[in-house]
Amino acid sequence: MTHTVVAVGRDAPFKDVVELMEQWKVSALPVLEGEGRVIGVVSEADLLPKEEFRDSDPDRFAQRQRLADLAKAGALTAEELMSAPAVTVHADATLAEAARIMAQRKVKRLPVINDVGMLEGVVSRADLLKVFLRSDDELTEEVRQEVVDRLFPLSADHIQVEVTEGVVTLTGWVDGTALVGAAERLARAVEGVVDVRCNLVPASARSDPQ
Repeated sequence: MTHTVVAVGRDAPFKDVVELMEQWKVSALPVLEGEGRVIGVVSEADLLPKEEFRDSDPDRFAQRQRLADLAKAGALTAEELMSAPAVTVHADATLAEAARIMAQRKVKRLPVINDVGMLEGVVSRADLLKVFLRSDDELTEEVRQEVVDRLFPLSADHIQVEVTEGVVTLTGWVDGTALVGAAERLARAVEGVVDVRCNLVPASARSDPQ
């Protein structure tokens, strides 16, 4: 996450919100109260009704369908504009959890909060994608230590780990197949892994002479 975060209080004027978004090149701002508790988020989508309804007079049907947007069109402060409660993520959440929340709630940025709801930072889609910049060597070492050595301590020397462009290939033989599925799942869960190809076979299936 990004620890340096621009945020606004509930009384921040509409124009100040727009100016901050432009100045910091962000698409949303957390709205805080007290010493930093997140109570909502103002996004570009929350600001657009002001322009959309600026020179129009919606008919009654449209008014019934879009009461929330009409209310935001007349909003003057961050509290009136914000979407609440805020869609947030806890600081100890995994990258997969953060990505899932973003996808399900269709947001581009998530305020990161602690156990009492205080703002600690912001994570964006770009932040989540940075994990795929990890080198193949780094991924190889982690898969070797955290997956192969832990699941197959007796046959680890007979397992080869190769990573190419983030794709992990596990090749070799193991004492049994019970943990092969777990190995594939754990390797896929390593942050930065793009895909996993698992070619592990039981020792009894080896074709090489004893």
